[in-house]
Amino acid sequence: MFFYIDPVYFWYVFIPVLIISIGVQIYLKNTHAKWSKVANSEHAPGMVVAKQIFNGTSLQTIPLERVPGNLTDHFDPGANVVRLSDSTAKQTSVAAMAVAAHELGHVQQYQDGSAMIKARGFLLPALKFSPTLSYIALFLGFFFNMTGLIWVGIFFFALMVLFSLLTIPVEFNASNRGLRLLEEAGLMHTDEDRKGSRAMLRAAGLTYVAAAVTSILQLLYYISVAQRRS
Repeated sequence: MFFYIDPVYFWYVFIPVLIISIGVQIYLKNTHAKWSKVANSEHAPGMVVAKQIFNGTSLQTIPLERVPGNLTDHFDPGANVVRLSDSTAKQTSVAAMAVAAHELGHVQQYQDGSAMIKARGFLLPALKFSPTLSYIALFLGFFFNMTGLIWVGIFFFALMVLFSLLTIPVEFNASNRGLRLLEEAGLMHTDEDRKGSRAMLRAAGLTYVAAAVTSILQLLYYISVAQRRS
């Protein structure tokens, strides 16, 4: 079967996305590997760091759980629980300390009623069905050459792009809050603690920037196709 790829998509979406994604993942992996080998000055594993932050700051204590995997750490606002990956929970590294603090930065965002969190949360109901509707409308629109249906798909895809863009300041703000929480709890004693934590959280934040750039490039491509078929 003859397989066709639009040259516009290949050169202006696929290749840039491939380069950006691989570059960011390599940077994150190398940064995490580097700072996973450096012990934090407290010699405290991530789970203990999180507990010390709760004890040493104004954050309201919530449950902490361990989950399998590496860098699977997340805050679940629905269950109001922070889940730390095995590597973060057990390691006494600067990387583990930074990741644990980042997740508690998210906790603080919710406890403070952050405007950014509220804005992103406003889109969550639409995000439950937007991906499905978007890809169905785009597929049918391209297949049957129905420009109107393509624009419907673009509308729902744009909602996903907007959510991706809102996620960037939310994640960087959580990182900044996490660093301040570490300072407030008296856990940042050395320049290595500070330098490694910032490097780790900056690398993690770039993954969200890469995801946003990817979604924007895809959206622009879909718009260009709709305009060419109008």
